[in-house]
Amino acid sequence: MEDFRRTYLRLCKEGGVEPQESVVAQLQENRTAQGSRLDLSGQSLSVDTCSVLARAFQKDITFTEVLLSDCMLSEEGAKVLLIGLFGNTAVKTLDLKGNNLRSAGAEVLGKLLACNKTLRRLVLEWNALGVWDEAFSLFCEGLASNSMLMELDLRNNQINHHGASELALALKRNTTLEVLDLRWNNIGLLGGRSLLEALQKNKSIVQLEMAGNNIPSDTLKALEQTTEHNSDRQSTLRESRSRTQVLTTEIQTLKDKKGRQLLSLMETIDRQREETGRSNRSTSIQIGRLQEALNERKSAVNSLTAKLQMTEAALALSEQKNHNMGELLTQVKVEKEEQWERQSRERKKEQEDCVHREGKLLREVQNLSETNIQLKSKVEEMERRCKSQQHQIFELKQELTNNTAELKLRLAQAEDRLETEKRRSKQVLEDMDNLRQKEVEHVNRHLEESERTLQERIFKLEGQRIQLEEELIKAKALCVSERAQAEEELGRVRAQVRLEEVGHKICICDQLFR
Repeated sequence: MEDFRRTYLRLCKEGGVEPQESVVAQLQENRTAQGSRLDLSGQSLSVDTCSVLARAFQKDITFTEVLLSDCMLSEEGAKVLLIGLFGNTAVKTLDLKGNNLRSAGAEVLGKLLACNKTLRRLVLEWNALGVWDEAFSLFCEGLASNSMLMELDLRNNQINHHGASELALALKRNTTLEVLDLRWNNIGLLGGRSLLEALQKNKSIVQLEMAGNNIPSDTLKALEQTTEHNSDRQSTLRESRSRTQVLTTEIQTLKDKKGRQLLSLMETIDRQREETGRSNRSTSIQIGRLQEALNERKSAVNSLTAKLQMTEAALALSEQKNHNMGELLTQVKVEKEEQWERQSRERKKEQEDCVHREGKLLREVQNLSETNIQLKSKVEEMERRCKSQQHQIFELKQELTNNTAELKLRLAQAEDRLETEKRRSKQVLEDMDNLRQKEVEHVNRHLEESERTLQERIFKLEGQRIQLEEELIKAKALCVSERAQAEEELGRVRAQVRLEEVGHKICICDQLFR
């Protein structure tokens, strides 16, 4: 309680709301209590206090019972307070007796029943919820979707037959509500029948209070019978549940015993299997050893037989080799004799060939000596020619040196001439440039003078043009004035002519009348 009081004061300070003295005093009186009950009955709660309490209820997990009867809640305050209980997971009992909840409160109560998953008991006595049909239908929809509420008190809420029908529809869908108090309402015959029809489908309501609702006795008896039937059904269900629990415990014990027996049997079977496995292993080991000994003896016998076969094969091969070697020796002897005869024949042929070759070589040597003599004579002639050619080359070199000297002199003279000609050409070009510059200056001067004369002529012509324009303007003005005068004179003449014509006509008329 002390923690809740501190949170209430802190939230008031954070929201800038002044704590309500009556609420603080009530919390101060009950701060030493260690229970889970919050009793604010008879306290007139303002809207700000309701908003702070709603914020506190959102985070509170200590109170399981909240009593707010006769708190004079306004429509806005009740709405805010109930919205704060949407997310609460601790409150199981809520008492809102005598708060005159209206349509908005009924709607929020329906939403609370749809959202909250912990509320078990709800007291709504003296609230007139049945006056607003639409709001009460929303409340009934929330009740239909609720799966935790077990006790609902709706005494003195002015519920008519329409509200009873909505409540009946909700009861058809609800499966957890056990106690419903509808005393001192205005349900009537139609509402009683709709509730009776709903209770025939609902199997959870055990206690239903319907006094003071203008319902006939037969319907009340039928309702009592259905509730009794539901209570009997609930009792049988409880007994069956208890019996099933007992049976499940017994079955569990039997299962445990059987499991233990099975475990013991499995252990014995495992032991026997281990013993048989050990015996089988020992016998298999002995059999393996005997098999290994037999295999060793077989391998020894096989090795001896293989050795015998190998020795026999070696003897046969040696005999075959000896026979082959004898044949090879005879063949080699025959071949050696044939080769010796061939070699003797070849030697004779080679000696004859050598004699022929020596004769040929002597002849070739004689021919070569003759050719050498001829070549020596040719070499001497070539040396003579070379000497003569060297002398000619020396003479040609001297001529070349003389010619190069002459050419150098001529080149020097030509270069001097070129330099003189270049100088002359430069001088000529400079003279030509000077002449051109002078001519250009003369032409420019002439052009400037001509431009000046032309500009002067232009100025004169412009002055003459201006004078002529002025004269034209004056002439036009004179023409206009003369034209106006002429038109005036014409008008006068025309007027005189008309007058004369009129006078003439008058005279003619006078003469005619005479």
